[in-house]
Amino acid sequence: MVKEQIVEYPVYELDILTNQTQTIKLKISDSNGMYIIHRSLVKQMTNNRQGSAHSKTRSEVRGGGRKPWKQKGTGKARAGSIRSPLWRGGGVIFGPRTQNYSQKMNTKERKLALQTLLFNKQASTLIIPESELQLSNPKTKLISQKISNLGLKNSKKILVVVEKKNVNLYLALRNLQNIELIQANQINIVSLLKADNIILTKEGLLTIKVTYNA
Repeated sequence: MVKEQIVEYPVYELDILTNQTQTIKLKISDSNGMYIIHRSLVKQMTNNRQGSAHSKTRSEVRGGGRKPWKQKGTGKARAGSIRSPLWRGGGVIFGPRTQNYSQKMNTKERKLALQTLLFNKQASTLIIPESELQLSNPKTKLISQKISNLGLKNSKKILVVVEKKNVNLYLALRNLQNIELIQANQINIVSLLKADNIILTKEGLLTIKVTYNA
C-alpha cells in the first residue's frame, strides 16, 4: 500500500541546531517497502555487471581448418582439427559467454523504493546549508573537523549529498575512506543502504523534491 508521508528535518549549522526546518513529502510503501527496496537494489547491482567474460568455441578459435593427419594408418587416434576441445589451445566446450544481466524496473517503482528508503533513513539524516561545506582550500583536515563538529566522528560510513559539483569538497573528502560524496540528482539505493549517516544539504533536498516529484 502506497501512502504520502510528510517528513520534517531540523536544519543544523555545523554543531548548532537552528530554528529552521525543511519538509519533504514522500510517497512510501508501508506494506511491502523492503521488498521494493530489495528489487531496486538487485536491479542496480545487476545493471553494474559487465557480463563480458567470453570463451571461444572450436568454431571461433583461430586455425584448425586442415585435418592434422590422415584418418588411418598412422597408429594415432583419429583427429579432424587441432582446435578440438580435447586439444591444448582448442576451443572451450561449456565456458562463459557474453551475457546481458540488466533488469528493468518501472520508474514509479524505482522512485517509490528510493523515497521509502529516504523515509526509513530520516533518523540518521542531517540537513545543513550547502554553504557550510564550502572550502577555500581542498584540505582534508578542514572538512574532517566540520564532520566531527556534527557528531559523526565515529560513524562507519557517511554519505554526503550536495546539489552541485564542488571540486574543493571532492578533493578534501577523497582521502577519507568512510565518506562518499554524490550529487542529489545521482542519489541511489546502494549508496543510501551503505550509509550509516547521511549529510544532506538544503539545496540537495530541493533537488530531490524536483527530481522525484516529492
